[in-house]
Amino acid sequence: MPSEIELFVNRLDSVESVLPYEYTAFDFCSAPSEKRPSENLGQVLFGERIEPSPYKFKFRVNEECSHVCTKNYNTEKQEEKIKLDFLKKGMLLNYQHHWIVDNMPVTWCYEVEASQKFCNPGFPIGCYVTEASQPKDACVVNTDFNARDTFYLFNHVDITIFYHVVENEAAGARLVTAKMQPRSDHPDCTGEPMGINNKFTGELKVAYTYSVKFVEDKNIRWASRWDYILESMPHTNIQWFSIMNSLVIVLFLSGMVAMIMLRTLHKDIARYNQMDSVEDAQEEFGWKLVHGDVFRPPRKGMLLSVFLGSGTQIFIMTFVTLFFACLGFLSPANRGALMTCAVVLWVLLGTPAGYVAARFYKVVFADFFLMNLILWGEGSSAAMPFGTLVAILALWFCISVPLTFIGAYFGFKRSAIEHPVRTNQIPRQIPEQSFYTRPLPGIIMGGILPFGCIFIQLFFILNSIWSHQMYYMFGFLFLVFIILVITCSEATILLCYFHLCAEDYHWQWRSFLTSGFTAIYFLVYAIHYFYSKLQISGMASTILYFGYTMIMALIFFLFTATSANTPGAESLVRPGRGLRREPHDKFPTRSWIRNK
Repeated sequence: MPSEIELFVNRLDSVESVLPYEYTAFDFCSAPSEKRPSENLGQVLFGERIEPSPYKFKFRVNEECSHVCTKNYNTEKQEEKIKLDFLKKGMLLNYQHHWIVDNMPVTWCYEVEASQKFCNPGFPIGCYVTEASQPKDACVVNTDFNARDTFYLFNHVDITIFYHVVENEAAGARLVTAKMQPRSDHPDCTGEPMGINNKFTGELKVAYTYSVKFVEDKNIRWASRWDYILESMPHTNIQWFSIMNSLVIVLFLSGMVAMIMLRTLHKDIARYNQMDSVEDAQEEFGWKLVHGDVFRPPRKGMLLSVFLGSGTQIFIMTFVTLFFACLGFLSPANRGALMTCAVVLWVLLGTPAGYVAARFYKVVFADFFLMNLILWGEGSSAAMPFGTLVAILALWFCISVPLTFIGAYFGFKRSAIEHPVRTNQIPRQIPEQSFYTRPLPGIIMGGILPFGCIFIQLFFILNSIWSHQMYYMFGFLFLVFIILVITCSEATILLCYFHLCAEDYHWQWRSFLTSGFTAIYFLVYAIHYFYSKLQISGMASTILYFGYTMIMALIFFLFTATSANTPGAESLVRPGRGLRREPHDKFPTRSWIRNK
C-alpha cells in the first residue's frame, strides 16, 4: 500500500507588509482537526505557525485536477464579503504561501533575467491587474492575466515531487525535491484564468484543486536536496567582494597600529631612556603628560559598567551562535534553530555579563512589548501568545537574572583591576582641542571603517529579515564577524592614541562610543533600505519596522562598543616593558637605570 505524504502549511508573509498571518486567517481550505506540529521558541518568535493541510498524497500515485474544497461568497452577506475582501487585500499586498513536504519547502521556480532560474520557497495567493491594465507582481508571468481592475486567485497548483530509490535500505525511497506551479483556473482545470473583478457583486464560487506527479531522479542526493534552492540565489561573487573589501580595511588599520606601536611609542620610550637628568625627563609632551590622570574613574561609571556587561553577553552569544551555524547545526532545514540558540545563549550568559559589569565598577522589553501589542491588534501570527511571553519573562527572571548576580558576586570577589601608574590627586587641565580631536568628530569618524566592513553583508541580512529571502552563508558571516571585531579594536586604539597625544585623558566613554557609533550608521542604512528597497505600506507595518530596527541598532551598539573597548586603549598608556615608576611618577632616566 502506498505511503501517505503529508503537506504542511506555514504562515503567509509579504515583502509589502511586516505583518505575517496564519494560514487559517485567510479563507482557504482547511484540514479537519489534527494535531499541529510543535514549534520551538525561535519559530514562535518569528511568527511561524505550521499546521496540517487538506492536501494529502499517496507516494507514486499521480493525480489530475483533484478537488479539495469549494468556497462560496455572497457579497450581500457581510461576513462572507469581509472574507473575500481580506483575500483581495492579501493578493494586493502579494502575500505568499509557504508549504512544506518532508521538511522541505515546496518551491516555485521561474526564470528571471539572463535566463537564470530562481526557486522561491513560497508562492503568492494571487495577483492583481490595475485599472490601467498594469499587471502587478505574479500577474506579469502570464499574458492571459489582462482584465482591468481584476484579481486572479491562484486556486490550482501543479505539484511535482522528485524522489530517488534507496538501495539496501528499508526506507525504499526518499523525497529529494518538491516543486509547484500555481494557476488561476476554473473547477474543471481547463486552464482559463478565473478573474474576480474588484467591483464584483453577487455570488462567487471558488474551487481549490491540485495535480500531483512523482518523478524519479537519481542525480539528487538526499543530503544535498536543498542545494538547488541555495544555488539559484545570486550574489556569491558579491560576498567574496565584501570579504576582500573588509580585509583591505583591516590591513590598512593594522599597518597604522603597527606604525604607532613599533615606531612612535618605541621611539618615545627610547628617547626617555637616553636622558641624563631628571630635568630632561620633566620636558614631557603628548600622551606622557596625562599618565597620572588616564586611569581616573569615568563619569557615570556604573552606566558604563552595565553597558559593558550587556555587551559582553551579546558578544559571546553572537560568537557561539555563528560558530555553531558554521558547523551546520543551524541550517535552514532546522526551522527556528538559529533564533532558539541565540535566545537560550543570551539567557545562560548572564554570568559573564554580571562578572564584567562588577569588575569595572535592562529597556528593550518595553519596545518589544509595544511591538507585540501592535501585532496583537492586527491579528498577526507574529504576535507572541501570552504563554510564550510569560515563558520568556520566566527565563529572564528565573535564569538570566540569578546568573547575572552570580557573575557579579565573582566579579566583586576578585581584587580590583590594578593600574600600572598612580592617579594624581588634582585633575590635570585639558588644553583646548582642535576640531578633529574633540569628542564628537572623533566618535563620528570612528564608526566609518567598521561599517565599511559590514555594509554589503548587512544588505543580505536585511533581505533575509524583511524580504523573506533564505540566508545560509554563515561562513561568510563568521569571517565578517571576526573582521568587524578586529576593525573596531584597531580603530579605537588609533583614535584613543590621537586623543591622548592631545592631552585629553577622558578616554573611557570615548573608547566605548567610537566603535559603538557604527550602530548609528547601521540605523541610517536601515532607513535608506526601507525607502529604497522595500515596498512596505501601512502605519502598523512602518511602526513595526522601525521599532524592531531600533532594537537591532541597540544590540549592535552594545556589541561593537564592547568588542573594542578598554583593553586596547589601556595598553597605550602603560609604561614600557622593563620600566618601573619612581614615586614622582616620571619616566626613569638613563642615569637612574645605570645606578640601579
